Amino acid sequence: MKQVHRFSLSVQYADTSADLPSRQQFRRWVRNSVLQELQCTIRIVDGEEGRMLNRDYRGKDYATNVLTFVYDDMQPLAGDLVFCAPVVAREALEQGKNLLSHYAHLTVHGMLHLQGYDHETDAEAEEMEALESALIVKMGYPPPYEVTRKA
Repeated sequence: MKQVHRFSLSVQYADTSADLPSRQQFRRWVRNSVLQELQCTIRIVDGEEGRMLNRDYRGKDYATNVLTFVYDDMQPLAGDLVFCAPVVAREALEQGKNLLSHYAHLTVHGMLHLQGYDHETDAEAEEMEALESALIVKMGYPPPYEVTRKA
């Protein structure tokens, strides 16, 4: 029997882009990637806020797709995921991916970071990508690391 882990989730929309995932979609993606008890806030931001956060917290002066902030690594874990809506939309278009599928993948990716997974070494990347792919496929989405060919 699969162990069910409790989680608390709030979703904040600081960006008004069309086609953003609903709170219910984020909740489903989080529920399917929770490996331990945790509390998480998801915030969807515009390019300006995304750039500021990446610059101030990672020293990189550009907006990135998703940032993970871990506030407490004790049980229950506590942290935030911050999605930059314009970056996620641009990546989905460039990669020929469905926007919601890309958000699902990035949610799983960020949740795994929150739970201690990383991809700094080849071994870590291989483990994390395999787990991401398994979780995404289990939810009915295509494997996230397959290259999409454009006709």
